[in-house]
Parts: sequence; structure tokens; C-alpha cells
Amino acid sequence: MTSTKTFVTLGMFIIDEFSYTSFEGETTKASKSEASTSSIIGGGGTYAAIGARIWLFPDQVGMVVDKGYDFPSKIESKLKTYGEEMWFFRPQNEAPTTRALNLYTGDHRGFEYLTPRIRITPRDLSNTKLDRPKMLHFICSPARASAILSEAKEQEEWSPMTIYEPIPDRCVPEELPALNRILPLIDILSPNAEEALSLLSLPIVQPVRRSSVEEAANRFLQLGAKDVVIIRSGELGAYVLTRRAGGKWIDPFWTKADTSKIRDVTGAGNSFLGGLSAGLHLANGDVYEAVFYATVSASFVIEQSGLPAFTAGANGSVQWNNDSPLRRLEVLKSRRKD
Repeated sequence: MTSTKTFVTLGMFIIDEFSYTSFEGETTKASKSEASTSSIIGGGGTYAAIGARIWLFPDQVGMVVDKGYDFPSKIESKLKTYGEEMWFFRPQNEAPTTRALNLYTGDHRGFEYLTPRIRITPRDLSNTKLDRPKMLHFICSPARASAILSEAKEQEEWSPMTIYEPIPDRCVPEELPALNRILPLIDILSPNAEEALSLLSLPIVQPVRRSSVEEAANRFLQLGAKDVVIIRSGELGAYVLTRRAGGKWIDPFWTKADTSKIRDVTGAGNSFLGGLSAGLHLANGDVYEAVFYATVSASFVIEQSGLPAFTAGANGSVQWNNDSPLRRLEVLKSRRKD
């Protein structure tokens, strides 16, 4: 079976639960379902798929969703509002749906799984509607990334563009040797600023400076990164470095003056990389232009807890959070300094 998908993520679908602890020690635990159905939908793969969906038709985007025996029907219905063609629902009748606990102490966020993880590999895509996409996104340790790349290579006549997002808890100096071994095999490497600095044992001084981010990106190229390094840097924007064309900063859509628009940054980096993949498709492979699309995708995700709202007009128009992605793209591009 040959896929028509432009973008597929190997990231997982997760149901999020939340524990909030104040600095005084008072703890509350709640599922985000108490707030709204959409806000309990989580997982880096889900956010990446939505980031791509903001720009692409649903039949161009793909993700495996493992449906445990306790999978809520409301969540399935919610996911389908973004386009049923996106999702490959895979029954897991002997296992619970993957759940995780987000632990907040003040502004610090911790994370732990509450159920066993069901990992997704390139072999899981074979002979499905997600088989052999043009771009493949994965969020994992360097060791698992190596296994994913090996599996992808096993399949004949498939050489996807690879977008690798190192998993946060493996962005430590001890993982650098394993990362070095796969750097020449990855098309796009994209940690966030703190993750990049931690991997490279560079000082992490808050607030992070652009010069530190640029140093980290250059170091990854020196260590053998294939071509493109993108370091996502929050309010600083995103730094894009390629071997052929050098480095460039792309500002965030929401600036310091727009802090009221930023509600929850969970999933921002994942959606950025989904948007990046869509941008690469729409901008004919121009990675610098693609980052504008990525930035707009992230701008929608941080406006609320959970996924952004999607509405389709009778005339074929599409809006996210009651705004147009194309309008935001034009606004963001109008600010460019070059």
C-alpha cells in the first residue's frame, strides 16, 4: 500500500492528567476533562499532527492512535473533527490507553507515565494508509532514533525526510555520544534551547541568550549534523542553521507585548515541527520559509490548554481559534528583517 501522506508522526497519543502543587505544598490532582474534552487530549505526536493539519488537508497528515480498552468515545469524536483521514485508530483491546501525569510545582513541570507505553515504529505503518510518507517525525532518545532510522532503511524505495525531536529527559550530556552517531543520518535536528545546551554541556543561564543558541547550533554541525539544525527558543524565536546558507533567526508570532495570548506552552514545540513539515511541503523545501509556517502553528497551540479549535466555513474557508493561519503568516513575514 502506497501512502499519500506528506507528514506522519511516530509520536504517541496520550491522555493527560494534571497535579498542581503550590510552593506552600498544597496539592490538587485533576484530569483536564474537568475543564473541557479537548484539553485532555495530549501527546507530542498529537500536537505535531495538529501543527501540520493547520496547513495541510487531513488526508496529507497521519498518526497512529492506540485505542486501549478504556478509550473515551468523546475523545475519538473530538479527534475526528480535525479530519477522520488523519488518524489510524489501532485497537489495543488488552491494554489501557496511554496516560501520563503532568506535575506542576509553581512554574516547574514534571512528567511521568501512568500506564505502559505502546511505542510506534516505521514497521507499524506498513500496509496501512500511513505507509511510506514523504516526511517522518519522531520524538525519542537517540538510541531509539537509531532503531527507527534502521527500520525505515529496511523498506525498499522509501527515503523519507526525517525530523528528529530529542525527548527532553534524554537531553543530557551522557546521551551525546549516541546522538553523534545518528547526526549524519537525520535531515532536521530540532531540540529546544535548554535541551540543546544541556546535551552539549554548555552553560544554561536564564534568560537564554541568542549567542548561546547560535553556539549550540554551530556545535551540532561541527559534530556531524547532516544539514539543518533548528533550535526552538521560546520568546527568542527559532534559530535555523544550515550548512549551505548559514544561520537565521525567525521571531515568534506572539511577542512580549502579547503575554495575555499565551496560556499554555504544552505541545508548542511538537506543533512547531508539524508546521515545519507542512511548510517544507508548501515552500518547496525552503527551510527558512518553512519556519514561518512552523511558528504560526505554535502560535495557535499556546493560546489555550489542549488543542486549538477548528472551524470550517461554508465557502471552504478554514479558521483555527477564529483566526486565519494565512493571515498570521502574512503578519509574521511582514516583520522579517531581511
